[in-house]
Amino acid sequence: MQSHPIEFTAIAAAARTGDGRFNMYAGIHKALRAVMTDTLAAVGRADPADEAEVHDACDRVVELMEMAERHVEHENRFIHPALRARCPGVCDAVAEDHEDHLRHTAHLADAARGLASVPAGERAGALHALYLALALFVADNLQHMHAEETRHNAALWTTYNDFELLAIHDELVASIPPEEMMTTVRWMLPAMNAEERCLLVNDLQAKAPAPAVAAILDLARAYLNARDWAKLARGMNLPPVPGLVSA
Repeated sequence: MQSHPIEFTAIAAAARTGDGRFNMYAGIHKALRAVMTDTLAAVGRADPADEAEVHDACDRVVELMEMAERHVEHENRFIHPALRARCPGVCDAVAEDHEDHLRHTAHLADAARGLASVPAGERAGALHALYLALALFVADNLQHMHAEETRHNAALWTTYNDFELLAIHDELVASIPPEEMMTTVRWMLPAMNAEERCLLVNDLQAKAPAPAVAAILDLARAYLNARDWAKLARGMNLPPVPGLVSA
């Protein structure tokens, strides 16, 4: 087994370097970590004798793979060109990872779709095999996102000011279709801390049409617990109506 020692001192130093800087990776990566680990848990607890549970778990795997593919596309289209323009070579390794990830997403999505046709007597083994393969995919992506949040951010903060980074980020966000944005925000809101969440919703409120903001607040009420919703409501001067506690 390959060892990947965690150098906490180096991580802390990288984080301090970015104190007060705009971090375009932070929010989406929190959302991805949340949806990946939640989906992995759903596959692990699915009852192979319950067809509805198996179908639900497999559908979630397919949805996760589609979300991961869109995320790779966004980074390839907007962030990697910015890195190549001022930090040649910094994103080469991660770009290769992206190619591997796309192969893995296609394989896992096909496996999840095919599980529905597996005979009942073989379903437990097939479901566990999917679980193990998904676990490796999640593990690989957790390391991948760590590299982006340390090496890539360090390069971006050195060569771009925050106005430039915000412009890249806003262009990326503007390219995302509404349905995809709602899926992303659904996972992002409960994964963020209170300050990040308030900044996100205030930014969306300033840039998105009123119906979209209302839909986002509905998501917040549905997926935040009462304490987190109360903090967001205070930050946005909304009535402190308790939200539903997320499952």
